[in-house]
Amino acid sequence: MRRGRFRPAGAALAALLLPLLPLTGCDRPAAPAERAAAGNPAQDAGQGRQLPPVVDHVRTDDPVVFLTYDDSAERDPAFAALIRERRLPVTLFLTDTVAGPVYGDLARLRPFGASLQNHTLDHRSLRGLPYAGQRAEICGQQTKLKSRFGVRAHLFRPPHGGYDTTTLRAAADCGITALVLWRAALDAGGDLTYAGGGDHRLHPGDVVAVDPDDATAANLAARTERLLETIEEQGLRVGNLEKYL
Repeated sequence: MRRGRFRPAGAALAALLLPLLPLTGCDRPAAPAERAAAGNPAQDAGQGRQLPPVVDHVRTDDPVVFLTYDDSAERDPAFAALIRERRLPVTLFLTDTVAGPVYGDLARLRPFGASLQNHTLDHRSLRGLPYAGQRAEICGQQTKLKSRFGVRAHLFRPPHGGYDTTTLRAAADCGITALVLWRAALDAGGDLTYAGGGDHRLHPGDVVAVDPDDATAANLAARTERLLETIEEQGLRVGNLEKYL
């Protein structure tokens, strides 16, 4: 497999989880208004150090796209079965106060390809918070994930897609190497939407976010199955984002 180089990006959010989760999740911004907020800063001007890039796309020639989910109201155990059966290399961004009750279930998905990454301790909006508050949210969840799963996350998705330069500094200090947003999103009705216009199709390296279910939405497993069909029809497959970033 050829690893790609990432390129700057966007704004974020998605969905997931298992039957025990409370009804809570991420709200996706209606428009990518924050995509230019931090861009891809090369260095922290005050410290002269490298800051993590913000990515919604991986630059690669491999015919892969990346499926990402945030913890939310998902109560469909068939989704976990789908990961196991297909050995899907999905990326799950976890908030401790939401995903904590099912950490044991999530740990059992790791051998089948699921990558467990950071989505803060309490799902607070980070943009505009002081450094100490942002660091507590990000580093605190790093500690939780290390304690429960024995690995240190290196990818981070900010709640609601909101971030600023302080977020990047705090993330760097917590060991994060990339902030992950998305290029395409699968909504609760099963439709794909695309950030920034374009030709309305998936391209190699795209990060796809999957929205939370709601009372009227098709379940997560069914929507993911249909998305997999679309991916295959376009000559693509699901890649392991952790191996590319």
